[in-house]
Amino acid sequence: MAKQSIFGRISTLVRANINAMLDSAEDPKKMLDQLVRDYTNNIADAESAIAETIGNLRLLERDHEEDVQAAKEWGNKALAASKKADELRAAGNTADADKFDNLAKVALQRQIQSENEAKAAEPQLAAQNDAVAKLKDGLNGMKEKLNQLKAKSSELIARQKTAEAQNKVADAVKSIDVMDPTSDLGRFEDKIRRQEALAQGKQELAASSLDAQFNSLDDIGELTEVDARLAALKAGSTPAVAAPTPAAEISSAPYTPGQ
Repeated sequence: MAKQSIFGRISTLVRANINAMLDSAEDPKKMLDQLVRDYTNNIADAESAIAETIGNLRLLERDHEEDVQAAKEWGNKALAASKKADELRAAGNTADADKFDNLAKVALQRQIQSENEAKAAEPQLAAQNDAVAKLKDGLNGMKEKLNQLKAKSSELIARQKTAEAQNKVADAVKSIDVMDPTSDLGRFEDKIRRQEALAQGKQELAASSLDAQFNSLDDIGELTEVDARLAALKAGSTPAVAAPTPAAEISSAPYTPGQ
């Protein structure tokens, strides 16, 4: 019964679809670790059961060989007793001849008994050999699955580390994304743009103030000319008047509506 139980577990584990189990698992890494433990424990149990089965098989084989050998030996004894009986009977010693014939018959009975025992053990030997072969195949299949599990576990660990590294790189790249206005670099650029705008505003304000100063100079020039002409009038002299524009220049000047 124990052997059948082990064999059943081996068959179940060997047929297990690891990828499907991992796909349906909430935590594949945790399930892999559990599967590795299960397979390791069941492999140890299977090895113990197989060793016991092989041990029993070897005992049966020895018993079978002993029965075969005993049948052969009893056959030889029966032959020897029969020959001796024939020799005595030929010499006229009938009583001793009958005695050896009886010994031959006993030997033949023992031979038949040993042959029957050997023959009866043969189906059991075949079944045990078949069971051992299947157990060995199952054990090898479990060991192969265990290697797959360990390789899969290593692969998942490597993929997890790679994913973590990629996330770190992505986070680092995002923190310095020049197109991202919320990044440190984006905030620094915005601060510079504000400073540049402030400088531009100051420059425009300064230029506006300078134009006003030049306009005031023009007004002062006009006032100074008026004062000069007034002084000339008071002095009794005719103030200088700007020369009129020649007629030719006037006629050649472009016509402007409203003149």
